[in-house]
Amino acid sequence: MASVFECVRARVEVREFKADPIPEPIIQKILEAGRWSPSQRNRQPWHFIVIQQRDTLKQLGALAASGPYLADAPLAIAVVTEGARAPLIDGTRAISSMQLVAWEEGLGSCWIGSIDRAGVKQLLNLPDACELITVLPFGYPTDAAKALRKRRKPLEQIAHRERFGVPYRVT
Repeated sequence: MASVFECVRARVEVREFKADPIPEPIIQKILEAGRWSPSQRNRQPWHFIVIQQRDTLKQLGALAASGPYLADAPLAIAVVTEGARAPLIDGTRAISSMQLVAWEEGLGSCWIGSIDRAGVKQLLNLPDACELITVLPFGYPTDAAKALRKRRKPLEQIAHRERFGVPYRVT
């Protein structure tokens, strides 16, 4: 099993999925990772909608301008927060946990940024009090997707010590 750091270091955004179904225990583990995520004042404002029906996945893919590949995933999870004061950051914390656990289980995922939120709310019958954060596709990566590698700036370009502009150096 990979360490958390190795999962963070190796995880890439996967946009190509095999059609293989995802076993229910793994889906439950992903949902539990979201459930156990921290939230402001422990409010836990999130709801997770598990979507596996092919027709619904295709409709969601059509609503996702930046993620039509959602239609090809064997699983999607819509992440919504509830309540006027529900911070979106709590939902994103849950998303990060869910994606890391999925990666540990050999599944890829990708954040869908541009999606017709009103269309998704209607399709999934979300109450007005709920705000859609995103719909995450999940699936086993294709061989091409497995070959993806991250490219990151050197730490010296993005880390600072005490003040912006003071390079971070190991002391």
